Amino acid sequence: MVDETTKKTLSSIPLLKTKAGPRETNLWSQRLKEEYLSLIKFVENNKKADNDWFRLESNEQGTKWYGKCWYIHNLMKYEFDVEFDIPVTYPTTAPEIALPELDGKTAKMYRGGKICMTDHFKPLWARNVPKFGLGHAMALGLGPWLAVEIPELIEKDLIKHKDSIKTN
Repeated sequence: MVDETTKKTLSSIPLLKTKAGPRETNLWSQRLKEEYLSLIKFVENNKKADNDWFRLESNEQGTKWYGKCWYIHNLMKYEFDVEFDIPVTYPTTAPEIALPELDGKTAKMYRGGKICMTDHFKPLWARNVPKFGLGHAMALGLGPWLAVEIPELIEKDLIKHKDSIKTN
């Protein structure tokens, strides 16, 4: 059910081995190291494929993540803040990725700007614990959500390009 491009993208994101969340302090640092290495590889691959679309960083404990993501539509770049917390039951529970500034603009979003990933992504995540990590969440969760929702929000005039907003 996954197309060839998605399969290729997934195969290039390193899988993780350590099944540990923030509560398992003795193993969490190992899991966090794997997360960073996997994310770095995913970003490097995206840059090589001229498909760079997000930046992430975390707090020192690796429990709060934030950054920027962007989507190019009609040669215009739309940029959004992205944030999420690592659930205490991670990696069994996937993170809930949020784009706070889009809160309430689409039905495919929950309170606080959390994007809807329940139907497609979460079952896939559950089948791949602990191998999937944050890179996989971005590739299989946020990426497809942006590709579907952002053009529709632009078409409905619910979001505007920053250059088209007039300041008085």
